[in-house]
Amino acid sequence: MGASLMEVKRRIVSTKKTGQITGAMQVVSTAKLSQIQRHTQSYQIYASKIRSVITHLAQSHLLDAKAGNAKQSSEDGSSKFSGFDMLQKRPVKKSGYLIITSDRGLVGSYNSNVIKQSLDLMKQNGCTVDNTVIIAVGGTGADFFKNRGYDVAYEHRGVSDIPTFIEVREIVRSMVTMYNSEVYDELFVCYNHFVNSLQSDFHSEQMLPISEVNLDTDSEGIEVPNAMGNEDYDMEPSGDAILEVVLPQFAESLVYGAILDAKTAEHASSSTAMKSATDNAKDIISSLELTYNRARQSAITTEITEITGATAALE
Repeated sequence: MGASLMEVKRRIVSTKKTGQITGAMQVVSTAKLSQIQRHTQSYQIYASKIRSVITHLAQSHLLDAKAGNAKQSSEDGSSKFSGFDMLQKRPVKKSGYLIITSDRGLVGSYNSNVIKQSLDLMKQNGCTVDNTVIIAVGGTGADFFKNRGYDVAYEHRGVSDIPTFIEVREIVRSMVTMYNSEVYDELFVCYNHFVNSLQSDFHSEQMLPISEVNLDTDSEGIEVPNAMGNEDYDMEPSGDAILEVVLPQFAESLVYGAILDAKTAEHASSSTAMKSATDNAKDIISSLELTYNRARQSAITTEITEITGATAALE
């Protein structure tokens, strides 16, 4: 009985220490969530304005007119990064998927949800291991698809807890370069969209090629009204100069917004998972303490009974 009591006591001490760790991790995740939400709210204004500009240009058919420039640039063999490269359309032989996951665990169902939903999307689009290229942001997704034989053409690990805009520029440049080199013929962005501290939903959006078709909805999946009709614009300095600046900014805003949104969902999922773990630890401790007290009471009762019996025998 003594050995059993000691074992229960050791489990109580161990569980209390684990609960303290998960409680501290919950506090850290909650603080990170609060910080990144402030960044997300301010950034959404900028992203909305960029999308609005691109949508208006698309509705004026300027994108369609300039798509030929991208094709001509590609035929000339120019390797210079250009915004027009994002307009180039061609028959789809390979599809690219930018999948954003975390670099670590302890985030509940965050990673499994985005990976499962991405696989379902690939299956729905008729993608296989042979005709799919993965661009992985986050080590969990990169390792998952590598282990299953997918072509992981690019991976980026170690995204900051509060991502900065400058981090995504090299990612966007690499993606457009691969698209222009025909590594893939279309690109989708897949990530978990933050709804609230208890919920995140899978979200996907076509990033390349940029066209009026994939500008019909905003980043939240809400249809953008065609308020401008098919109006023509007088542009200064020129339509080419405007698109050369705005198209890369739009791509950067799309990727940065997705990473920022995904990181927000990751911190929320981590906070929820750690809170659940802390609560479970408290429940286990309560159960163990009850077991310990009952066993101790039983041992004391047994000792009293033995002493009473021995006293009676002596009399």
